[in-house]
Amino acid sequence: MAFKKDFAWGVATAAYQVEGGAYEADKGLNGWDVGSATPGRIFEGHRGDVGCDHYHKFKEDVALMKELGIKAYRFSVNWARLIPAGTGKVSEDGKRFYTELLVALKEAGIEPWMTLFHWDFPYALYRRGGWLSPLSPLWFEHYAKVCAELFGEYCDKFILVNEPQVFLGEGHSGGKHAPFLKLSAAEVMQCAHNVLLACGRAEKIIRETVPRPVQIGTAQAFWPTLPAREEDLGLAMRDTFACHEDFGSVNYYTDPLIFGHYPDEFAAWQRACGFSFPAGDMRIIRSKLDFYGANTYSGNYITEQGGRTVRLTPPPSTPKTDMRWDVHPDSLYYGAKFLWERYHLPVVYTENGVALAEWKDLNGEIKDYSRIDFIKRYLRALARAADEGVDVGGYFYWSFMDNFEWAEGFSKKFGLVHIDYDTLARTPKESAYFYKKVIETNGEAALK
Repeated sequence: MAFKKDFAWGVATAAYQVEGGAYEADKGLNGWDVGSATPGRIFEGHRGDVGCDHYHKFKEDVALMKELGIKAYRFSVNWARLIPAGTGKVSEDGKRFYTELLVALKEAGIEPWMTLFHWDFPYALYRRGGWLSPLSPLWFEHYAKVCAELFGEYCDKFILVNEPQVFLGEGHSGGKHAPFLKLSAAEVMQCAHNVLLACGRAEKIIRETVPRPVQIGTAQAFWPTLPAREEDLGLAMRDTFACHEDFGSVNYYTDPLIFGHYPDEFAAWQRACGFSFPAGDMRIIRSKLDFYGANTYSGNYITEQGGRTVRLTPPPSTPKTDMRWDVHPDSLYYGAKFLWERYHLPVVYTENGVALAEWKDLNGEIKDYSRIDFIKRYLRALARAADEGVDVGGYFYWSFMDNFEWAEGFSKKFGLVHIDYDTLARTPKESAYFYKKVIETNGEAALK
């Protein structure tokens, strides 16, 4: 049996992408609420004000998850829905919504995995400096404590932040995601350092606050380098964790949390940018993580030719998703191996999935056989890693339903469930029923 008996089979979403209810009750604004209003930033002017309306339809969604056999649900809390000003007074409506969601999940036998930050930074705190502010780690610690106090009774799996590689690289350096900034490298490094301080503080306050054992991790955007030949294995692993002088690495954000220092490979880059920090910060940042969450969709192949490292351009026959990402199932195999060898933490794939250009057929159905094939290929690669001794703890398909895909708006369809954005009707795709069989057989249906 490739996957262990307590393997977490789940689906994932994020608050801004599915909740809607942007102006309900006393909810505060976040960076996406405000930033997406600027013309030209989001595909065809789409906004997440209503989205999938999970805020109003969560009971229907949980019932559908139960019907489809889902065992775990990874969702995020909208920080400004719970604490409208980002810090201080808690919203009774926000508290009610997430408590009712957690109770519904418990009654349905679905394990909640709560992500604290999935890119929706409170606008009130952005105006006070955002992640550049030295106060931001304290703001996040307060928020984490509130979540632990209110929801620790119902939830014992916490993911601190989702993909700092993206919300810092794209949001603070590239200007493509909220808060749509193009800061200097040194400023982005300061933001990243504050995010790490925030994670360190949050990890400790959650354990202090919840009166029972909890499991805590982060979810990292992980695009591993893959060996073109067996003899390129060492080269691929070194390149995966090398400094490419961008903000896309996983070790830049996890070595400090796990080992208590930045990777040696990045020291020269930091010095060249003029970035430094108080030595005592690492005592705060270093944390006890219980699992390594990886969001992986693809990877890049590499080889050595004539003593030179060569990054291979995929041949034209390589399948591509609707995001123009190459379909490389080996990214789960090698990714899990590399993470396990470096960190020795159980690897949980907190996101993996595929966007397809699709729509309902004339019978009102979506026969998304390519998505089924994608899931099969990637789970077979993951099973190979598990068979070779990697501690693989779970797999969360991204996403449960079609949703707002950030700068791409509603144009990209990742979901197992189709959303009609005019009527908000939910329609499970063929892949949803296949994934149900995968879960029922603990993965065997994907391995046949």
